[in-house]
Amino acid sequence: MIRTFVGAVVAALAMLAGLWLMIAPFALGTQPEGADWTNATLTEFFTGLGVAVVGLAGAVAFALAIRETLVARGLVEPRRKPEPEPEPVVASVPSQVSSAELAGLLAPLVEALREDLHHGPRASGEHRHNGTGPLVATEENR
Repeated sequence: MIRTFVGAVVAALAMLAGLWLMIAPFALGTQPEGADWTNATLTEFFTGLGVAVVGLAGAVAFALAIRETLVARGLVEPRRKPEPEPEPVVASVPSQVSSAELAGLLAPLVEALREDLHHGPRASGEHRHNGTGPLVATEENR
């Protein structure tokens, strides 16, 4: 663990050194203002760019190695991808079902709703008994 941490620090320092190489000609005044870049400026800039990219890649690699070690030791929980919610299943009603059959299926629900509306809230402990009482008239009886 210490080795990977030291590696990450050294890689980050290398990235900073590369950034310094990129800006040094401008910060130190060796590159004349408004003039084309000199050969020394081109060399320092692109060398610094290469060092910075390698340092960044090393820092990222060491950071990932540190995270992997922490996960293996159980100190960090790995992120889990959220599972997509399943699509709601729409119950398809066959076209052969008649309205009388549908009325028969919905009758207990309608009767329970009507009973709840007429009787209001119930006292605690009192429950409605399903399946008792008259059902709503079906289509043929209307």
